[in-house]
Amino acid sequence: MPNPASVDATDARLLLALTESPRASVLALAERLKLSRNTVQARLAGLEARGVVTSFQRRIDPAALGYPLTAFVTVQVVQRRLDEVAAALAEVPEVVDVLGLSGPADLLVQVVARDADDLYRIAGQLLATDGVERTNTSLVMRRLVEHRLSPLLERLAHPR
Repeated sequence: MPNPASVDATDARLLLALTESPRASVLALAERLKLSRNTVQARLAGLEARGVVTSFQRRIDPAALGYPLTAFVTVQVVQRRLDEVAAALAEVPEVVDVLGLSGPADLLVQVVARDADDLYRIAGQLLATDGVERTNTSLVMRRLVEHRLSPLLERLAHPR
């Protein structure tokens, strides 16, 4: 995991600019931030090398792909089979994210589904995975706050 100190104010300003204009060229970013093109290129390469920027994959709305339902499934796993279960979950196309947890559940799995019947099928597939002891599914009714890092970047870019 990257060290929080690995992102300085200039890096934060660069990441904010990318957040606001993800298609911006290195030259456009350099002009906007009043930095040299080489500085921006080097900083972007450094951010990627340190694992600060892990993917430029754009966020795609699963509903546009025919998957309007989102659910979170908590999963209790036989501990010695955690890696095996994670690998099996990675093979399920409707699984879009898996997080390891502390507490009563071992995993938090985000899934997308076409409809309630599809969600039932997916939940059954997760429960049938070797090493899974128990699941609990919660349907997302509405997204209230979009995924965001801009407030944290603003704090780093413009310290008080």
